[in-house]
Amino acid sequence: MSPPGRPKGEYRRAQHEGSLIGQPGRPADGQARRDRGIAALLWYGTWAASACIALGMAVDFLLPQAGLAGYRLVQAGVALFILLPVARVALMLAIFLRERDYAYTAISALVLLIIAAGVLSGLR
Repeated sequence: MSPPGRPKGEYRRAQHEGSLIGQPGRPADGQARRDRGIAALLWYGTWAASACIALGMAVDFLLPQAGLAGYRLVQAGVALFILLPVARVALMLAIFLRERDYAYTAISALVLLIIAAGVLSGLR
């Protein structure tokens, strides 16, 4: 059902595009800002990890006398790739806490605790 005074198609289009319900053309700023922050973390993290791996491979290929320096750089890049999803959950925890969305804050904290428990059990 369309709100009074709004054409039916305009209201549905606003809902489909992620706008605030009943306010066509106005984006849901909090959601868009959150998504941009998470996307930036993953985007730049992926580029940094890829650059680290590429640099390590280049060091290993061009400077074989450097010893394990290239290998350590590749290891650091792979570790960064592994840590990116964990960083995403930590960022989401901070965002939800700032927004005072305690249900999602608790869920994010629980996910981080499960990850930590898995890491600790793997270290034993």
